[in-house]
Amino acid sequence: MSAATALLAGNDAVPELAAQVVEEALRRAGRAQANSVLLFLSPEFSRHAQPAVRAAARAAQCTQVFGGIAAGLCTETGWALDRPAAAAMVLCDGVSLRAPAAGGDAPLLSCTTTPFPSEWAHSRRCGLLFHGNGGDGAVWQQSRVAAAGSVDACMHGAALRLAVSSGLHRLGMPLPVEQLRGYDLQSLGGQYALDSLLRQLPAAWREHLPLHQVNALIEDPDAPDGLQVAAIISANADRSLTLTVPLAAGQRLCWAIRQPLAAETEMRESLRQSDAAAGAAPDFALFFSCIGRGPYFYGGEDRDLAALTEAHPGLPVLGAYGTGQIAFRGDASRQLHNSVVTAFFNEHPRENEDVQSQS
Repeated sequence: MSAATALLAGNDAVPELAAQVVEEALRRAGRAQANSVLLFLSPEFSRHAQPAVRAAARAAQCTQVFGGIAAGLCTETGWALDRPAAAAMVLCDGVSLRAPAAGGDAPLLSCTTTPFPSEWAHSRRCGLLFHGNGGDGAVWQQSRVAAAGSVDACMHGAALRLAVSSGLHRLGMPLPVEQLRGYDLQSLGGQYALDSLLRQLPAAWREHLPLHQVNALIEDPDAPDGLQVAAIISANADRSLTLTVPLAAGQRLCWAIRQPLAAETEMRESLRQSDAAAGAAPDFALFFSCIGRGPYFYGGEDRDLAALTEAHPGLPVLGAYGTGQIAFRGDASRQLHNSVVTAFFNEHPRENEDVQSQS
């Protein structure tokens, strides 16, 4: 087995927990040491992450330990939130993490505690952002916590494909944007913006508009799924809507809402489409979810994770919940919100193990 995972929770955020989770992952892989380790830790480790990362490296007998602090953790066996926890994936045999090559075009695994760096937009990346409260957060690679707050690495020996789920249920057809004032959308499709939205919402939502569950889906050919998601900040007296992103006249958008059943259905469909295009079952996967999804969204269970494990029983999965997700389409990467990005990996045949993934 080239990859295996483990998840452990405890009462205290101590380095021994990180060492134990790596040892358990190695046991499941049937190996004494790893080529590389992907390690995620709960926020309780934020202020003393380096001893935990060092303990994980000793347990794995390798120097490439990559990962970061996340709001919550999961593997194919379950999830952990609101208590000290560690989750790890060990990479063995022909699979490992390597530093990005100069001028290389292989996709990058990326983690950051900073806002999405602008230079990342013109590259192929997937991964996690986590901005904790009060400065909670850290990222690491080569077994060292990175002062810059951002890290990335290439997966060597395996090809990557992504499945992206926005968790949104579309309402109606896309309409052309007409009048704008800064971030305020005044009209589209011949209607005031607020009137356009209200006409599409369920009747029970119109009197008490739940803006946190409503989004605008803007057509964007560079976005991972062809759409940019914009939240609605406010509904205004002039019947305009203030969005989180600027628009241009002529762009097309439709309204969408977040509901658990629709989100689960959309997640399952994204996995189905990805699997249909793949041609081969994956060997392992990474699961980057929003803390606004998962157990908090689904009433105590993660239906997105369940959809993944039901589609691929026994697949080693390492997951982390963050405040943002990263995915790419073509040569462009974007930060996503309230989304699930699943990175599937297929190990290269051993005779080709020195060939870098070009997916």
